[in-house]
Amino acid sequence: MASLGVGDLGAFLREQRRQAKLSLRQLADAAGVSNPYLSQIERGLRRPSAEILQQIAKALRISAETLYVQAGFLDERVADEAAPPPVVGVREAVLADPALSERQKEALLQIYASFRGEHD
Repeated sequence: MASLGVGDLGAFLREQRRQAKLSLRQLADAAGVSNPYLSQIERGLRRPSAEILQQIAKALRISAETLYVQAGFLDERVADEAAPPPVVGVREAVLADPALSERQKEALLQIYASFRGEHD
């Protein structure tokens, strides 16, 4: 099967999955897609719909717009201009930090929740 020109998207997804320390099967389950289909996306053999990209983004805890830009659905400039100014809370900042592992993110969010509970 010939590549559909989505190799960059596939490589990006593979890297995001590896940073999240998820197996292909784990991400497929979390995103609600089949393991073979996700594998084909990562290898650049399939072009996913915007809806599938949204499901994958949610499972990876990254913005869907990031994947839309990678897939060529959105121009990066248009996505930046159309997006409302970000309102980032502690939870969103922790989840968006690519330098933290999933385990570290969970620990930080648990600590944050315990502090909030003490002061509410």
